Amino acid sequence: MFKILLGTPARRFLNKCEKQLYDRVMKKIKDLAINPFPSDTKRVVGRTEKVFRIRVGSYRILYVVFYDKNEILISDIDKRPRVF
Repeated sequence: MFKILLGTPARRFLNKCEKQLYDRVMKKIKDLAINPFPSDTKRVVGRTEKVFRIRVGSYRILYVVFYDKNEILISDIDKRPRVF
């Protein structure tokens, strides 16, 4: 099981979003702690580090997996056109 860390942009998004969206996003994040690469995971193109993304409706969650520390850093959560 991986430990989940939230970056500042992700934390800011979760603080502002409505409860229904918050619940959907948190469910997906908790699932990441168990399986960091679900079937809908894609790698973000154009980044030097290995950043992955998963979808929650029209929103994207960007994250990086650190195997040596057994951690997942959620770097950003936002709508599709604004996240890259």
